Amino acid sequence: MYLEDVKNILADVLSLGDAKNHWNESSLLLGSIPELDSMGVVHVITALEEHFGISVGDDEITAATFETVGSLTAFVTQKMAG
Repeated sequence: MYLEDVKNILADVLSLGDAKNHWNESSLLLGSIPELDSMGVVHVITALEEHFGISVGDDEITAATFETVGSLTAFVTQKMAG
């Protein structure tokens, strides 16, 4: 449901351009995208909060959240539902 939004945010925040066109839910993030370092994660979280109107606590984010495009999308979906 939110997959395209998440892909767009990742590409915009990390300045990855058209790379998003090759991503799907199983595309790896952490360890596969050099731009997604600790500061990149912070910027992506901030952009997700602003775009979706959600609040993300520090204790809610784990490496598993940023494992794949799908895991990040699932996290957003969960936040939007609750």
